[in-house]
Amino acid sequence: MPELIEKPARIPVPGGKVIDEYVGRVNSGTEAVSIAHMVAPAGWQEPAQTPDFDEYTLVLRGALRVEHAGGAIDVSAGQAVVSRAGEWIRYQTLSEGAEYVAICLPAFAPDLAHRDE
Repeated sequence: MPELIEKPARIPVPGGKVIDEYVGRVNSGTEAVSIAHMVAPAGWQEPAQTPDFDEYTLVLRGALRVEHAGGAIDVSAGQAVVSRAGEWIRYQTLSEGAEYVAICLPAFAPDLAHRDE
């Protein structure tokens, strides 16, 4: 039977970014995948990480820069980027901020992100 997810769980993070998880470990108890809607202000960045999950990111508005070991990729509204488990990456916004959807396989968990200190 289909399961309605009536509302997301708001996950608090520093730096002005808003994370609304619809499917994942927090909101639905799902470990296989997480789906979250994110809004990040201009100039936001998160610590670099080498996660144990694949991440599929669809930019809805604005742009994201995804730094990786070989350089950086700028991802604009209407574009998507895939990062694979085990790759070193860092997400940040450009001058306009960004609104995007992130899907992680398996579901995001802080201990699976392996963030740099």
